[in-house]
Amino acid sequence: MTPKRSAATSTERPEGTIELSAGGAVVQGNEVIVIVPVKRDARRRRVLALPKGHLDQGETDEAAARREVAEETGVVAELIDKLGDVEYSYERRGRRRNKRVAFYLFEYRSGSLEDHDHEIEDARWMPLEEAVRELTYDGEREIVRRALSRLSPDR
Repeated sequence: MTPKRSAATSTERPEGTIELSAGGAVVQGNEVIVIVPVKRDARRRRVLALPKGHLDQGETDEAAARREVAEETGVVAELIDKLGDVEYSYERRGRRRNKRVAFYLFEYRSGSLEDHDHEIEDARWMPLEEAVRELTYDGEREIVRRALSRLSPDR
């Protein structure tokens, strides 16, 4: 895959600037794709996450989610539905930043996880139930819970 050329976009809100990102939970049967980015968290620990990234200039949430899923996982997936937004804040270079990530449910269509881009150390399938427990961030664990709920035959 080609290297990403993302220009982070943001929007002004009364409470300040919010960075915008999008991503997805790519499912096949009872499994979801999880990634380990090369970049570590603030404490320099490995992160187990869902694929996501910044919107390019003028890009919609849906388009960014499709692009990020393809780049970070190497697969082609069909966007099914929006799962929700995760909002959080973090600190970078001594400044507090607010972020919103729009997450979508995707269904795997084709491709190989070995084709992920250089920003990803590992991409692999994981049972949905395990991902609910093992993903690093609470918000992403909730997104997988929502995916699991949507896929449950008794919903």
